Parts: sequence; C-alpha cells; structure tokens
Amino acid sequence: MVRHFETRRGTFRAVDGVDVEMAPGTITALLGPSGSGKTTLLRLIAGLEAPDQGRVFFDDDDITAYEVQDRDLGFVFQGYALFKHMTVADNITFGPRMRKMEMDMQAKVNELLELTDLPGLGGRFPPQLSGGQRQRVAVARALACNPRLMLLDEPFGALDPIVRKSLRHGLRDIVRRVGVTTIIVTHDQEEAWDIADQVVIFNRGRIEQRGTPKEVGQAPASPFVMNFVGDVNHVPASCQFVRKVGFHTDKPFVMCRPSDYEVHTTFEGVEGAAAATVHDKANVGKLVRYYLRFDDGVDIDIAVSRRVDEQQYDMEVGQRVLVGIQPSRMMGFDYSELDASASVV
Repeated sequence: MVRHFETRRGTFRAVDGVDVEMAPGTITALLGPSGSGKTTLLRLIAGLEAPDQGRVFFDDDDITAYEVQDRDLGFVFQGYALFKHMTVADNITFGPRMRKMEMDMQAKVNELLELTDLPGLGGRFPPQLSGGQRQRVAVARALACNPRLMLLDEPFGALDPIVRKSLRHGLRDIVRRVGVTTIIVTHDQEEAWDIADQVVIFNRGRIEQRGTPKEVGQAPASPFVMNFVGDVNHVPASCQFVRKVGFHTDKPFVMCRPSDYEVHTTFEGVEGAAAATVHDKANVGKLVRYYLRFDDGVDIDIAVSRRVDEQQYDMEVGQRVLVGIQPSRMMGFDYSELDASASVV
C-alpha cells in the first residue's frame, strides 16, 4: 500500500498525493502517458527515490525508511540489466548469493528455468539469447530471492508485438503460480488490459482512475481517461449528430467511442439518429475503416473487423446511412481537460 505519496523534481510535481492499494497475489498496472508519474511511483516503492511525504506499507509493515536491499522485492528493469559476462544461472542466483541466502542454488536455478520455460539454458550467456528469453531470465532473477513484491518497468517495450503478446500471457501465468504481488508500469493499454487485475491511470502525477480493466473501460471517470483508453471521436457539442441523439452538455466538445455507434443502412423506423454519407473506406490490416460525414460537415470514423463488415455493414462510398448512439455513452469535454503536461509546483 502507498499512502499519500508526494515528490517533486525541480519545479515539477512528479507524484502528487497518490494512494494505491494492491491485494496480495494480484497484478496492478500503472498506466499513463510519458511523464505522468508512473515510473517515479515505482522507484519510490522500490526505495530508489525518497518521497517528500507519504508512507509505503507491505501488509502492516512501514518500510518507507528501509534501504532498497531490505525491501524484499524483485525488480525487472526496462532493459533487463542482465550481466553479459555471467551465465544465465549466475544471473539468476546473483541476488541470493549477494544476500548470502541459504538455499540450494542449483535447485533454485532449475526450478526457475522450468517456471519461465527456459529449461537447459542455464549455461548460456545473455548475448546468446533472444529478446524474449532475456526478458524471462530477468523475471527469473527477480523471483530468485522469493520477494513479497515484484516490480516491472516497461518489461515488454523492446520486443516485437507477437513476442510481447506471448510473454504477457507467460508472465501472467508465472505470477499466478508463484502468487507474488506484482506492479507493472506501462504506457500500452492493451498490455495493461491483457495482464492486470487492477489498472491505475496516471496523469500529471495524479491518479485519474483505478479499477478493473472492465470498470475503467466501460465507465471512464474523466475525459482524460476516456480519451486515453481506447479509440474516440471528437465532435463539436453543437453539431447535428449530438443534437439528434439527444445529448446535452455545457462543454464545447463531445467524445464518443466508435464501438458504441449504431449505424443503420436502412432508414425505416429509426429514431434518434443523424444522417451521414460514407465519405471514404479503407482496408487497414484486419480492419475496415469507414469515414462518415454528417450533413453539417462534421466527420467521424469507425473501424470494424472484416467479418463484422461482411455480415453487418459492407457499405459503399457515397452511401447514405443513419448514425445513432446512446447518450449515456457520450462525454462532454474541453481540450484543457486532456492536458498531459507535467504539473508545475
């Protein structure tokens, strides 16, 4: 648990009154744009930086004044920080050896190599491994001292998308099997949604929202969260579309998710929708993206899978359609509410 953490860097407030609680054995993702304070919070928890105020608790133990080596945690750095001149086995046992822990080192290496799907690779050196294998060695090393808490800072950032997805699932399984409480820092929403039990959204050193991925995705607490999490369209609050669907706000703009649109290719019996023309259509990988223009010149876009397009849309450029949405799925905003710049003290 982190209670009311604050820290400053020069004239900027990096973390401002943050409180985070993590249930044992769960994965918490700290998600936000660059400079939002998530990595700073991780370093504060690890003891790599000192807070101006606030406390850190492991269960009921106040560890705020503990040195890094006394905090009983494992750390996976963004670049993995493996020792190139050491074998995989020696990298894994580096922590226990430095702490002079009494354990069967070879048995521990074998256990962790099996756990991380690296059997038989203990004698290799890091340069002989793939990026994904090095990442798993870093996780094994972090677990070697049996930590109460594991911290991961952008652990998948240097890997290609296919490898990243596979390793995310592998890491989630490892955490479940070992039962270690884990905090992962990421700016990748898909990564957070794929792996975490709890998501904490950061902006300008403050927490905008926390909850399960489903809670944050379905009920964003602020315009910043809705804009940051998932695709959105921005339209003027005075436009024809907003008026037709019956949404009211005193803000100058409205955002909504394309996935919430109701697009009708027939006009009969449809109410609470605005007329639009299919302005353009593009094939984007596995998706089909439609660009729709309302009669007042306001544009929106919607992307659907090829299968959904074939079954439900299959629209042509120039085709007339009706677009509706539930007003509860819209949010009024001002662009100042989307500001992600550092908070000045």
